[in-house]
Parts: sequence; C-alpha cells; structure tokens
Amino acid sequence: MAAQPKKKTAPVDGRHLKLRILAISLSFGIGALLLVIKFYAYRLTHSSAVLSDALESIINVVASAFALGSVLLAAKPPDESHPYGHGKIEFFSAGFEGALIIVAALGIFKVGITGLLAPRPLPSLQAGLLLVLAASVVNLLLGIGLVKVGRKTDSLVLVADGQHLITDVYTSAGVLVGLLLVHLTGWYWLDGAVACLLGLNILVTGAKLVRQAFSGLMDAANPRLLERIAALIERHRNPLWIDIHQLRAWKSGDSVHIDFHLILPRDLSLEKAHHEAETLEALLMAEFGPRASVLVHMDPCRDPECPVCRQTRCELRKSAACSPVPWEPADMTASGRPAARGAIRLAAAAGPDRGRGD
Repeated sequence: MAAQPKKKTAPVDGRHLKLRILAISLSFGIGALLLVIKFYAYRLTHSSAVLSDALESIINVVASAFALGSVLLAAKPPDESHPYGHGKIEFFSAGFEGALIIVAALGIFKVGITGLLAPRPLPSLQAGLLLVLAASVVNLLLGIGLVKVGRKTDSLVLVADGQHLITDVYTSAGVLVGLLLVHLTGWYWLDGAVACLLGLNILVTGAKLVRQAFSGLMDAANPRLLERIAALIERHRNPLWIDIHQLRAWKSGDSVHIDFHLILPRDLSLEKAHHEAETLEALLMAEFGPRASVLVHMDPCRDPECPVCRQTRCELRKSAACSPVPWEPADMTASGRPAARGAIRLAAAAGPDRGRGD
C-alpha cells in the first residue's frame, strides 16, 4: 500500500506583497493624472486619435484599480474555502483587463471611422502633441517598472498592467506620428485613419491578455515550469529515488503548487521514506520560494522498475540494473503508473490533482 502523501506550504512573502501594492498604487495614481492630461489634449485639438488614446487611458485607470484589489486578495493565505489559496484572482484580473481593452478598441474604431469619413481641422495641434508626448514618456517608464516588479515578484497582474501601459505608449506614438503628418500635410482624414489603426493594435493586445488569463484559469500546462522542476530533481538525484511519475505543477498568483509520485525501495522503513520525501520538499521549496506548496506521494517499487533502480544491494531485485538513465521530462499516459523508463514523467495537464490513484 502506498504511503500517505505529504504536503508542505510556506508562508506569504510580505516583501513581495508590499512591493506589488506600492507598484499598482503608483500605476493607479499616475494613470489618473495622465488621463486628465490626455482629455485636456483632446479638448485642445478635437483629434479623433487623441480621443482614442484618452479612451484607452480610462481602461488603464479602471484596470489598475481592479488589479490593486486582485493583488490584495491574492495575498490571502489558503483557508478552508480556498485550500489552494486565492492567487487565481490574478487570472480574472488579467482577463478583465483584456476584455476592457477589447471594449475600448471597439469605441476607438467608432471614433476613428467618424474622423475618417468626416475629417475636420485640428486646432492647437502643437500643444496637443507636446502633451501626448509627455504622457507617453511617463507611461513608458511606468510600464517598464511594472513589468520589472511583476517579474521579480512573480505577479501576472503587474506584468499584464505594465504590458498594457507599454502598449498604450505604442498607441500614443502612433497618435504623435499621425498628428505630425496631419500638421505637415494638412490631410485631416489621417487623424481618423490613425485612430482605426490604433484600435486594431490594442484589440490584438486585449485578445492576448484574455487568452493568457483563460489558459491560467484552465490550468494549461506550463512546460517551462515542468522543465525547471525536472532539471532541479535530476541535479540532486538520490540513489534511493528510483523513479518519479505523475509530476504536475501549476501556478496560482505567485504560488507554485507541485505534486508527484516518488518511487522508493519497498523494503525501506516508513521513517526513512518520509525523510526522503522531506528532502525533496525542502529542495523544491528552497528553489521556488516561500509561496511554494509541495505534495509528495510515496510509492513502493515494483519488479518492472528493477532496471532503473540504482540500489546495488537489494535482496528483492528480479533483474539486473542497467546503466543510469538521465531523468528528462517526458509525456506520460493519461492515468495510472506506466512501466518505468528511467525518466520523470510529466502529466499532460498541469492543473490541481483530480484524484490520486496509483
């Protein structure tokens, strides 16, 4: 009979949480200020392209407010109603932001088509250009900072918000180019054309965010994470670790959840088996930080695993051991325990455990 699974979860990293809250609060405050500046630029110029840029800034402010709430909720530790924590709210936040971007794109298309079909002169164009340029520089610095902090603290919300702001910079750059061309040529229909092009650009960005959020909510496989885990275990491989299968890992906010089956010699004492499981848990939690959650299910070895077992003295061995085979990620069958192949076998899905059969 297989040993009972062991699970460890580390506490929340308060430093990361404070950094996230500070970053997203700055994003909200600065975004609100830039929103006012862009609408003032629109009042000066009556430009469809500038209005399009200002409409996207509304989305920035709303998304930042929603992201702040998501960061606070995601930091809550696991409880009885949410045993895996609250980190998946970040995927909802990213999806919500993507949906808002899509809505903004549709509004920009409407404004752009109106400006394209009914072009009109643009007063105070130079002043408007300067205001949009200043807002773009601030947005660029803020966006780069949010992406950097998001990657440092492993926060999808901050990365998504930062990428959105950087996309907003591209939008503003398009506005500047379009308005500069209007200023040089007097072709006022270019104002509407630029607005339509910008709408298409942010529509693609919104769709990408929604797709990324959907993948996270559906626990899509994370090949890079699985590769990282497999490589870590291979580097610290212990002769008692005969094989590992049903390795799965998924991310929820800044938490990493890992579970797998560890095959150990069947004549190993329960105390020693638990020691080996704790060694692996400590190894993984040291690698992935204080928000890692590790579950190890211990299985006794069977005769088909003799060739990959590196125990030189074993009275239960039925076949000779082969040369050590490097553990590398490989696909596994949909369920059950396949014949040993000397490789860590990765589940096709990387979502939470739906049942733990041998």
